[in-house]
Amino acid sequence: MTSLSLFPLLCSIIVLQVCFSSQLEDNKIPPSLCTGHPGIPGSPGNHGNPGQPGRDGRDGRDAAPGEKGEKGDRGYPGETGVRGLTGDKGYQGEKGERGQPGECAVAPKSAFSAKLSQSHTLPLNVGDAVLFDTTLFNEQGDYNTETGRFTCKVPGVYYFAVHATVYRASLQFDLMKNGHAVASYFQFYGNWPKPASLSGGSLLHLIPGDQVWVQMALSEYNGFYCSTKTDSTFTGFLVYSDWKNSAVFA
Repeated sequence: MTSLSLFPLLCSIIVLQVCFSSQLEDNKIPPSLCTGHPGIPGSPGNHGNPGQPGRDGRDGRDAAPGEKGEKGDRGYPGETGVRGLTGDKGYQGEKGERGQPGECAVAPKSAFSAKLSQSHTLPLNVGDAVLFDTTLFNEQGDYNTETGRFTCKVPGVYYFAVHATVYRASLQFDLMKNGHAVASYFQFYGNWPKPASLSGGSLLHLIPGDQVWVQMALSEYNGFYCSTKTDSTFTGFLVYSDWKNSAVFA
């Protein structure tokens, strides 16, 4: 078929299209007559296959350590907490080994006793210390036979006693402490044919350095006497000490 034979057909189609379009423009069809029915829902699609794992990320680079920060201010002390409950009593521990024997403590001590010897010169003058020149006991050396005086080394309470034999004379003597009479004793001679006795004693509190002795009170009353059968003695000893904290004194 040639292009000349198709020409009349194309002209007819163009005429029909112009006529039909003008008819539609004059006679509009309502939109409700042109709406189609909803289609049937399609079937659900199949699940896709899992994707491949992603690649690991690159490791971060190590940075240089930062500088040390300044020390912060000290905080305020917190309030004291409530005291906790007393815990249960623990089990008794095992008995420890026996310790080594310790050194034996020696209690403070001081004592002496002395007497007049037969060679002692009488009479004595007032104010003179009576020299009990023969020691019966003087382990600590606190009594001096040359001065007739006891010198305290251990502080505490002491008891001193004097026994005097009196024969054919009256006797008066004082128990002295640091130059002061603390006790006085007197015996008057009454023409007795045999020796008599005069005894006395006293408790004294002493500190180191204190001295105690027997002293003549009156020169005419100086009847101290001693013989092979009778003595005149001066004795003193520590009753209890004042050492603090249980001090050891040999």
